[in-house]
Amino acid sequence: MPSPSPRPRSQADALFVGFTGRIGAGKTSAANYLSSRYGFQYTRYSQVLRDWLASEAPEREGLQEFGWEVMAGGRQVELNARLIAGLNRSQSAAIDGLRHHIDFHSLSYAFGASFRLVFLEAAAEARFERKRSRFSSYEAFLAADSHPVEAQIDSLKPLAAATIPTEESLESLYRRLDGWVATCGMGNRT
Repeated sequence: MPSPSPRPRSQADALFVGFTGRIGAGKTSAANYLSSRYGFQYTRYSQVLRDWLASEAPEREGLQEFGWEVMAGGRQVELNARLIAGLNRSQSAAIDGLRHHIDFHSLSYAFGASFRLVFLEAAAEARFERKRSRFSSYEAFLAADSHPVEAQIDSLKPLAAATIPTEESLESLYRRLDGWVATCGMGNRT
């Protein structure tokens, strides 16, 4: 996909923030915070996948497997087109769950200089504690975290406008997000 020629972003422009990180890193918490605190629209890749899966095979389970089929089957661009089509370009957005370079490039192309990627990181043990109710064991968590659909996440870190550690409290995450949002010229706008 060609690189967009970024245009300068005025403070009145919408900001499109994509969150990436391993399972349990805090992507949903961060995106929901931007939505509730700053009025960003909220979307997530897994919801777009869930809606797509329901339309193609409503009886299927296994969103992670379907995500891998989309990626391995060369349909990640279509997934991104579905996600982007659901966004109001005049309103800032928090986008939960980027996992692939195609996601980054699709959003960069669609939103130019108005798009920022934020990488959230925490140690595996801390992430497992957050997701303990979802996994029967630490080994099951590690198996999900090492699924092929999750394989490119760490390679997105160098593309991020910011890397935010998330091992502390949610309040700490929110303070860091507030500080980062202020550097983007958003201030206290809602």
